[in-house]
Amino acid sequence: MSSESVVSHVVAALAVVIAASYALGALARRLGQPTVVGQLFAGIALGPSLLGLVPGQVYETLFPAQIQPILTSLAQVALVLFLFVVGYELDLGMLRGQRAVTAVSLSGFVLPMAMGAGIVLLLPGAFASVNGGHPIDTTFVLYMAIALSITAVPVLASIIRDQGLAGTRPGTVAMASAGVIDALSWPVLAVVLVGGEHGSVRDWVLKAGLLVLYVLVMLFGVRPALEWWMRRPGPQASARLPVAVTVALASAWATNALGLHVIFGALLAGVIMPRLPDGSPDGRLLRPLQDIGGLLLPVFFAVSGLAVKLGGLRSSDLVLLVVICAAAVVSKVAAGSLSARGTRLPWRESLLIGVLLNTRGLTELIVLNVGLQAGVIGPRLYALLVVMALVTTAGTGPLIGLLRRPADGPPAVPVDLVIGTGETLEPRPGPDAGRMPTADAGPAPRA
Repeated sequence: MSSESVVSHVVAALAVVIAASYALGALARRLGQPTVVGQLFAGIALGPSLLGLVPGQVYETLFPAQIQPILTSLAQVALVLFLFVVGYELDLGMLRGQRAVTAVSLSGFVLPMAMGAGIVLLLPGAFASVNGGHPIDTTFVLYMAIALSITAVPVLASIIRDQGLAGTRPGTVAMASAGVIDALSWPVLAVVLVGGEHGSVRDWVLKAGLLVLYVLVMLFGVRPALEWWMRRPGPQASARLPVAVTVALASAWATNALGLHVIFGALLAGVIMPRLPDGSPDGRLLRPLQDIGGLLLPVFFAVSGLAVKLGGLRSSDLVLLVVICAAAVVSKVAAGSLSARGTRLPWRESLLIGVLLNTRGLTELIVLNVGLQAGVIGPRLYALLVVMALVTTAGTGPLIGLLRRPADGPPAVPVDLVIGTGETLEPRPGPDAGRMPTADAGPAPRA
């Protein structure tokens, strides 16, 4: 295939991907689901599972093998920008004095991890048969623990807004806790994967040491330099965006060179990026990054869908899928509900918090792609986990509908957020429990 033909195919594929993602995302919203559910289904529909079944080699014509590396590269750039924004908005200061958020965060992280590791230890043969020859070792057990612990903050913000829970005690506690859970999950995932698929103990120690050194350089070298540059006098405001993108891409390259995924460097770059004097993220920097990332994220969904081969699943895999979904739902709902109830929140609000924490979606998909690329999980298990992410995310809205209560809940103490999304959670009229003041942190990523 000539270079002109490759360019032509890439342009056509991007047009189809963006249009399909927008259309099915809008349809999902009409059906009361988060946009990401429609976008993820669009990615699967454009892959071999659905489009590949159409006669006439439509799938092979639209996505020839020669352009798939280019689409994968664009998807990685989208992830770098998205995770940079998440890191830039990350603020763990909300934990100070917030007993409910602390309790829900820790339990919502630890219990799902224990459940994820537990089902692997109880059913090693089932996971071995579905994992395509990849070893069921300590790395795999810890990876599955992380995979079940994830809560998708951007998707959760959208659900809270759409369900009229913005500013309520359950919505506020769930959002803050989800941000803390993801903040805990990323470094643990980095530690799990730092040794690579077949790395020795020596390799693991070496790469872990280099990673720690890199983090220290970013915190005590790059961050002070960025603070000096952004606060110096002169018309440098217009250069903030290219500088931020350069730092994000360079940091992503550095962690990739260390044997990790590019997302870890992007997150770290966002964390060390200086904020405004009042501690809030700079909207002039966030908004264009969110726009660019939102435009490219459909490519990530498409690339993720290309790796989902539902036709390769066996009947026995469906039993394991039920086990994984049950473990994912029970661990999240139980952890959130019991820990919130332990801080003396009403039972219905506590259950609502647990249901909200069960939202996965985009963040889960990122973790699954990291595991697939690192060789920790195989294509069949990847497909099962993608379906789990869809099921748990799509089930959040209906479960919330069963738990809604009249707007007569007790007043609540405000909790300052939002974390990791930039979401402006404006309350909508309706039957909301325990209404709280709204927190505003700018526009949200379109994911």
